Amino acid sequence: MWAFNLYKRPKVSRSQLVAIIPLALVHSLGNLFTNMSLGKVAVSFTHTIKAMEPFFSVLLSLLFLGETPTVWVVGSLVPIVGGVALASLTEASFNWAGFWSAMASNLTNQSRNVLSKKVMVKKEESIDNITLFSIITIMSFIMCLPLTLFMEGVKFTPAYMQAAGLNVKEVCLRSLLAALCYHAYQQVSYMILQRVSPVTHSVGNCVKRVVVIVTSVLFFQTPVSPINSLGTGVALAGVFLYSRVKRIKPKPKVA
Repeated sequence: MWAFNLYKRPKVSRSQLVAIIPLALVHSLGNLFTNMSLGKVAVSFTHTIKAMEPFFSVLLSLLFLGETPTVWVVGSLVPIVGGVALASLTEASFNWAGFWSAMASNLTNQSRNVLSKKVMVKKEESIDNITLFSIITIMSFIMCLPLTLFMEGVKFTPAYMQAAGLNVKEVCLRSLLAALCYHAYQQVSYMILQRVSPVTHSVGNCVKRVVVIVTSVLFFQTPVSPINSLGTGVALAGVFLYSRVKRIKPKPKVA
């Protein structure tokens, strides 16, 4: 976008770049942990666990932004946590590596959102959402490159993929489409984040999970037990309840 003048080239100071480094780090970890979880458990189960994002968002917003949740908000988190726990107990593909990877992705992704919000609203050196996410993505690539070379090395070549029984053209095409779709999703997500609180943002993100869970169950023919469905439904109902009670304004304290 900058090279073709589709978007104004930013003027970023050294202090701003230093402030963005932690965001790039948690962004990288969030994507890493999400993919680790997807590799260990069913797609639907990963996104059921990630329905707990509001819980982490409330906690991190309290710690870093000083936003104290109301009793109603805290109460709405109970069915979310309970539903995820119930779904976990009956998940056929459950394993601890997949579970904790998804939980870690919740923590890192919400840390990124909360800290990004802090950078975007900083009056002295605020950065617009497109510029901020673009810089985060570039930094994240630089951070992930050494890890990629260490894990895969130079062996990840067309000849290596063919020897492993992979269709090189199909892998490249699907990787490109996945990259474009995922970057576009994340970019729009940041555009929304600049306009709403991190907690409200996480609720909107959970609506996406409903589509992902249902679609993955149908596409991958994932076996789902009645209790598992109940747990997932309770968790998502808790997210809806949370989105409603979040609008309740706390009563001002009487002096």
